[in-house]
Amino acid sequence: MEDRGWSVDLGGGKRLELPPLPPIPRIPRGGALLILGVAAALFLIVTGYYQVEPDEVAVVQRFGKFVRTTEPGPHLKFPFGVEQITKVPVQRQLKMEFGFRTARAAAQTSYAPASPQTIAESQMLTGDLNVAVVEWIVQYRIKDPSSFLFRVRDVPETFRYMSEAAMRQVVGDHSVDEVLTIGREAIALQAKAELQRLCELYGIGIEVQQLVLQDVNPPTSVKPAFNEVNQAIQEKERAINDAWSDYNKAVPKAKGEAEQAIRAAEGYALERVNNAEGDAKRFEALNEEYKKAPAVTRRRIYLETLSAILPKVGRKLILDESARGILPLLQLEGERKEAKDVKEVKP
Repeated sequence: MEDRGWSVDLGGGKRLELPPLPPIPRIPRGGALLILGVAAALFLIVTGYYQVEPDEVAVVQRFGKFVRTTEPGPHLKFPFGVEQITKVPVQRQLKMEFGFRTARAAAQTSYAPASPQTIAESQMLTGDLNVAVVEWIVQYRIKDPSSFLFRVRDVPETFRYMSEAAMRQVVGDHSVDEVLTIGREAIALQAKAELQRLCELYGIGIEVQQLVLQDVNPPTSVKPAFNEVNQAIQEKERAINDAWSDYNKAVPKAKGEAEQAIRAAEGYALERVNNAEGDAKRFEALNEEYKKAPAVTRRRIYLETLSAILPKVGRKLILDESARGILPLLQLEGERKEAKDVKEVKP
C-alpha cells in the first residue's frame, strides 16, 4: 500500500501537507529472539551479580530467610528478588560518641553545640550523690553479621542504650573524686567489660574494642566551688609532701650523726684500752730490766724523762747565787721584748 503522507489542518481552510514517513524495517523472527535473549542475559547478570568489598561480608537472604554469608570478592545470587544481600562492614572499626557530637573531624576538630540529648547522656550521679558530666567514646566492631542484623531490632540504638546503662552503673559505684581524677582509667575498663557482657547477653554480634573517657567535669554551676576544693586538696598534698621532705632530710642526718658518735666513742674506748694494755706491758718489761740493773735503769729513766720534759719548758737560765756581772754576756733582749709584748697584750 502506498503511503501518501499526511496533512495538518491550520484553520481557515488551510492545510499543511507533510511528506510521508519512511517505512519501518521489519526484524526477522530469529533476530528478535536473539535480542530478547541478550536482554534477558543482561538482566540476569545485573540482578544476580554483586561485589563485596575487602572490609565487608555479604549476608544473603532467600525470600527473607538467612541462608549464608559471602566473603569479599565477586559473587552471584538468584535474580528477580529471590535472594537479597546486605553488606556488613565487619573489618571496619566503628565509633559511637556519648555526651557530645563531632561536627567536623580534621586537624582542628570542631564539636556540635550541646543538645538536650547530649546533656541528658552526659549528666550522671556518682556513688557519693554528686553529679558529674561524663563524655566518652566507644569503638566497636561487628563480629557476627547475622546476629547483628536479625537478633535485635535497631541494633545501633540498642547498643547506645546499653553503653549508657553500663557507664551509669560503673560511675554510680565510684565517688566524684575518683570519677574526675584518679579513677578514670579503672572506670573506663570496668564500663568496657560491663558493655561487652551486655552485648554477649543480648547476642547483638558486637565486639567492644575500646572505651575511652573523653572528658569528665563537674556541672557548670558548681565548677568554681569544685575548683576551690581541688586547690585546697592540692595545697594539703603539697604541705604533706614538704613535711615528708623535711623528715627525710632530718631523720637520716640525725641517724648518721648518732651512728658517727657511737663509732667515735667505740674507737675512743678501743684506743684507751689498747693504750692501757700497752702501758702495762711496757711497765712490766721495764720492771724486768730494772730488776736486772737498778742503777742503770733508774738513770736511763731519769734522762729519758728530762729529755721529754725539758723541750716543752722553754728557755731556762740557772745561775749561781754568788755569780756577779754576767748579765751583759747573756742575750736576754729577745726574752724581754717577748715578755713586754705579752704584758701589753694582757687586758
